[in-house]
Amino acid sequence: MYGVITTVPAPVEMYDGMHAEMVKRAGTSIDGLLVHVGRATTDGFQTLEVWESKEHYDRANTDVVFPLMRELAGDQPPPSIEQAAEAFDLHGLVIPRGNIVI
Repeated sequence: MYGVITTVPAPVEMYDGMHAEMVKRAGTSIDGLLVHVGRATTDGFQTLEVWESKEHYDRANTDVVFPLMRELAGDQPPPSIEQAAEAFDLHGLVIPRGNIVI
């Protein structure tokens, strides 16, 4: 398991746009993603994610997330989220409706 919290100092509307476009393109299934939660913070937004492995996380960022960020940023530089990503040790995960218990 690989858990990561990413903090982005950008308006939560950026997250909303990215999230909507990701769901439109990828649906509700991204290989290796078990949990994704997005939330507004006082100075931007955060995502909390649990992945099957760090390799799944890295591949999704390389193949899906970063290209979409560049596309949606247009002429503006996308925010750097790599410096604001914090891995955490996962000690339990329960998703009753998904029939997942770890």
